[in-house]
Amino acid sequence: MTSDQPKGAGASKMSDLKARLLSAIALGPAILAIAWFGGLLFSVIALIGMLVFLKEWFAVTGTQDTSRRAFAGYAVLVAVAGAFSLDFAGLALLLVPMGAIGAFVLGQGSKTARWAAEGILYSGLALYALLGARAGPGGQMFLFYLLIVVWATDIGAYFVGRKFGGPKLWRRVSPNKTWSGAIGGLLASIVLGVALVAFFGREELWLWASLAAILSIVSQLGDLMESAIKRRFDVKDSSGLIPGHGGVMDRLDGLVAAAIVASALGLAFGGTFAEPMSGLALR
Repeated sequence: MTSDQPKGAGASKMSDLKARLLSAIALGPAILAIAWFGGLLFSVIALIGMLVFLKEWFAVTGTQDTSRRAFAGYAVLVAVAGAFSLDFAGLALLLVPMGAIGAFVLGQGSKTARWAAEGILYSGLALYALLGARAGPGGQMFLFYLLIVVWATDIGAYFVGRKFGGPKLWRRVSPNKTWSGAIGGLLASIVLGVALVAFFGREELWLWASLAAILSIVSQLGDLMESAIKRRFDVKDSSGLIPGHGGVMDRLDGLVAAAIVASALGLAFGGTFAEPMSGLALR
């Protein structure tokens, strides 16, 4: 510990790390089990997660839970999950921008209404992308890959950044994030992502490595975007729901960004609305 470090800072960091580890141990296996079995349980958990994500977004950006635009947002997420589960995946995707526009109109175009609309768009696209990632015969493996890439990015960035420090990634938005951490997270995501798909017997590992790099960068950008929003509204954590991690919005910021971009890439390369990731031709 350096002499200019605040008294008790080391203990605080250890306490934070302990809380993070305990939360990860408690939640990680459960999330992987739900991802493995998929089906209705996964759809329900994904929906609940995105409902809480949107609720926290509303809380941070100033939308009241009892407002019409808040109810509209929650209704859109339920409708997206329902439409996707009933094999109306195209409709599920269409409902997202429609819901965002509706919330903006209900809020009479105010600044708060704009933030609400953006939250509905973001969480709705994320819900569609997560459901699409698990769909189809290769969905089980692909969802595991997505989770591992995002988690490896987060863990690698945390420990490498703490170990090596160095220049800040974006001091004004997130003063604790460093370039060394970003690179460490990127490398960890590539190594563990490729190891996972190799274990599942997939070929063309360089393509999987390239995708892992893209999703890792997007995951870190999602984290920075959420940090920028919280700084904009002078909020430390989106909630205190998860010890050591803050809220669901804090925990899923990288995952939702990576899932949305993976889905967009899949659709751009010929994936179907029901199985967007099939367009990546990696299954």
